[in-house]
Amino acid sequence: MRTDIFARLDREPEPPKIVAPRMSRHRIALFGGTLAFYLAIVWAVLITSWLVALDWKVMLFRPYQQWPELHAFLDYYVVLGQRGPTAVMVACWLGWRSWRQHTLRPLLVLGTSLLLLNVTVGAVKLGLGRLGPHYATQIGSAEMFAGGDIFPSGHTANAVVTWGILAYLATTPRARRYLSAVSATVSLGVGLTTVYIGTHWLSDVVLGWAAGLLILLALPWFEPLIARTEAWIFAMRERWRERRDGAGPAPVPGAGPQPVLLPQSMATDGLGAGTVTAAAEPPVLPAGHPASGARARAHGGHPVRPGGVPVTPAGVRRPPPPHTERGARGTGSPARPMTGS
Repeated sequence: MRTDIFARLDREPEPPKIVAPRMSRHRIALFGGTLAFYLAIVWAVLITSWLVALDWKVMLFRPYQQWPELHAFLDYYVVLGQRGPTAVMVACWLGWRSWRQHTLRPLLVLGTSLLLLNVTVGAVKLGLGRLGPHYATQIGSAEMFAGGDIFPSGHTANAVVTWGILAYLATTPRARRYLSAVSATVSLGVGLTTVYIGTHWLSDVVLGWAAGLLILLALPWFEPLIARTEAWIFAMRERWRERRDGAGPAPVPGAGPQPVLLPQSMATDGLGAGTVTAAAEPPVLPAGHPASGARARAHGGHPVRPGGVPVTPAGVRRPPPPHTERGARGTGSPARPMTGS
């Protein structure tokens, strides 16, 4: 019993498991209700209903003139809805999480949501072509199909999606609740700030909230595609590593010239004791060659003096040359070898 307790304590803690949110019935119902609300807002603006009249009342009220002391602060606060700064901040945080958890899912989820945001919101903006409050031409008009691009509000939708991703990727229910409250507060404040500054109608902001929420609710449908993309990226990385490791041939030991050490006793004229570079393998000699005998194989041959003259180790006697003085006169008796004076 005691051994089992210590064995459990010695185990390394397992990394937190990342569970992708499923498309439950509650989520499907919420997605359907948000989509119906989205279409109702678009229809109310198209028919120039009471919602357009409310837009004009808020615009003519000019909030930026009613509370001018807030203008300096809100000019900086609205940056929390801009695509570039918010995407960089959230991508840095999710990149660190991906590195710690050894997965690409957080970054892929962020990329998928931003791509959906650009496609859906951008298409509706260009299709409806509504002009902003500063470019309105007729009081009470919806200003639709006039070449504008503010309906729905991109700032508001981007704030909902970018900060809502943090709640979507939360690993615990408590963290998800806190992050959901933070993202809702930030996106609500960004939308109202655009109305205060006068860059968007109130209906633009309401439709931007619905557009961002639709993207967050639809993300579970893209989880299989995200998982396949992650698996493909990891497979390509392994293939690249294999190609990089096996790109060059492995060096063969002994293929290059090997140094041969000569003892001090083998010093000769013009060749001192030191290192002589010889081939890794001795050349193959023909049969009957004097250096191909047992003695040559045992000693590995003698080094060669520069110029092709063999070097004789000190203490090894060589047989006298056959040419002698008497041999030159025609007698068969050998003579003593000549020595230098």
